[in-house]
Amino acid sequence: MSPTPKPSTKRPNTALYDRMESKVRSYCNALPRQFTSAQGVWMQDDQGGRYLDFLAGCSSLNYGHNHPVLKQALLDYIARDGVTLGLDLYTEAKADFLDTLEQVILKPRRLPYKAMFTGPTGTNAVEAALKLARKVTGRRNVIAFTNGFHGMTLGALACTGNDGKRKGAGVPLADVSHEAYDGYFGPDVDTAAMLERRLADHSSGLDAPAAILVETVQGEGGLNAASFAWLRKIAEIARNHGALFIVDDIQAGCGRTGHFFSFEPAGIVPDIVTMAKSLSGFGLPMALTLFKPELDQWKPGEHNGTFRGNNHAFVTATAALRHFWQDDRFAATVRRRGTQLAERLEAMAAQHQFTTCGRGMMRGINVGTGVRAAAITRYCFDKGLIIETSGADDEIVKVLAPLTISEDELNQGLDILETALSVAEADALSMAAE
Repeated sequence: MSPTPKPSTKRPNTALYDRMESKVRSYCNALPRQFTSAQGVWMQDDQGGRYLDFLAGCSSLNYGHNHPVLKQALLDYIARDGVTLGLDLYTEAKADFLDTLEQVILKPRRLPYKAMFTGPTGTNAVEAALKLARKVTGRRNVIAFTNGFHGMTLGALACTGNDGKRKGAGVPLADVSHEAYDGYFGPDVDTAAMLERRLADHSSGLDAPAAILVETVQGEGGLNAASFAWLRKIAEIARNHGALFIVDDIQAGCGRTGHFFSFEPAGIVPDIVTMAKSLSGFGLPMALTLFKPELDQWKPGEHNGTFRGNNHAFVTATAALRHFWQDDRFAATVRRRGTQLAERLEAMAAQHQFTTCGRGMMRGINVGTGVRAAAITRYCFDKGLIIETSGADDEIVKVLAPLTISEDELNQGLDILETALSVAEADALSMAAE
């Protein structure tokens, strides 16, 4: 039997954080506890409080906290004084990872990619992809999509749609055209056809792109899930117009949608794929840009980063690939959990006349307003469930539980969410009656 949530009621003393840490911090404002340990799908605070984690490091902990197989691999490596930081030197840990990536992930999927280790976060992988696309094609413009999120450094931020994030740049964000994502104008408008028309019209004002950059499921933008037919059309448009087709799989990859890569069921092969978050499997910083061999036109040192050689991350990433991805059993379990999640969320949404969104284990409920979503997530936290919001106005209550979660644990968290929806509705009705 799984443990039950046991939330604390006392907020921590934040004087040190207030004095020393920038106000830019955000998650701790909504989750005001000082956490001390975590295992599996559970986190504990310094008052003995126990919380179900439906945030999972924003999909950086797909295999849960401190997975024992990954932890032991890292402990063994550290105990024998394995290389910690290798820049881009040849190391045993890197060789093991590359060989495992090739044999376990790429070859079975007939993907011919070469791997580029970038700086340690997702935005670094996106920056490398954009730079490479511009270098290969000789073009500057990149097509990104409404509600997309690709990172916070300037190139990736230029491809990001969120106004609040973009305003933080302090400089113009240029050389990116934002086109309509699938469903942006409703189900009856084919936005792929609109893009094709604009690219084919030499008077549209849309410059020929170096790349088309897309998330198959928009993690921060509201869990909008593109149809497979739309994704195939976008890939074809890129090919027909001499642009590279880039899939940002940073949040949706590593099994989150029920396949290692989120684009697999669409039957497409992107020119470039960006990965990070759960790639290390253990919450260790690691990012990767994968691309077709003919695109490897870099000169030595033309793009680099000090921490691209995080060997501890290579060790846990290798352990994760070997433990979870040697066959389809883990992915099949994730797909079953995804079905369980979808059915529960759809029932809740129908009861309250809301809508659901997302794919696989990357789903949410659109509750209409950010105010209501915030009230729901606050109630959940007070009952021992860590959960966040998404969308242009934070109107989506977003479930990103670890993929290793049990059926019982998933239901426990969803029971709390279901109650929170009812409480929020009752509060809204009470306020309307006053």
